[in-house]
Amino acid sequence: MSELEFDHVTVRFGHGRSLQTAVDDASLVVRSGTTLGLVGESGSGKSTIARVAVGLERADAGSVRLDGVDLTARSREARLARRLVQMVFQDPLAALDPRMPVGASVAEGLLASGRSPNRADREARVRELLELVHVDPARAGDRPARFSGGQRQRLTIARALAAEPAVLVADEITSALDVSVQGVVLNLLRELQAELRLTMLFISHNLAVVRYVSDEVSVMRQGRIVEHGPTDAVLEDPADPYTRELLRSIPVMGRPLDLEDL
Repeated sequence: MSELEFDHVTVRFGHGRSLQTAVDDASLVVRSGTTLGLVGESGSGKSTIARVAVGLERADAGSVRLDGVDLTARSREARLARRLVQMVFQDPLAALDPRMPVGASVAEGLLASGRSPNRADREARVRELLELVHVDPARAGDRPARFSGGQRQRLTIARALAAEPAVLVADEITSALDVSVQGVVLNLLRELQAELRLTMLFISHNLAVVRYVSDEVSVMRQGRIVEHGPTDAVLEDPADPYTRELLRSIPVMGRPLDLEDL
């Protein structure tokens, strides 16, 4: 198990008068073997934080460390450590090559880990991964279009797990799914975390979903962390007005959720 730490991370986009701060001096820790829910409205900087963690964006200031190794550094140690942080994206259809059999897409994760098993071992590992996410291994030769949205998301999880990560970053992975399918994917994440002892950063705008999967929660607004703590403590007695606004926005039986409902 591994710990992921964001230390005073700042990310800016643009130049001159168009310069905008997406993440503003944000610090948070995803503790070893736990799930941290990062929640906030669209544009709050959540996904930018995720992309910095896996090297898809560069921080203008601050650092991201995995077990003490600075992932933002330009070193062989940092490059090897970054392989241990894998991301599952919001849109599984965009994340999977439509022309490629899903088994081959999952196998790409093996290459991302730096290993090059022979064909028989690679196919055996793909079968194991498909079974792990409850997809029939006999369908490894099918294209993504032949799967449902929930199945495609489970396939992208399998591909991320192929790299044998210590940390899984899940960025709004249930937001495009039906409620019943969301439950399947969320239950799978909880199952995988317990079985594989993963550390997980779970990003969502939905506090109800975050509450279900997270041990701790950080609330992000306009690039800054405005509240953090154990999930139940934050959601039952939020200190920041913005967190209270988010709680009131959760729909319950056709009406906004009141704090007394939690």
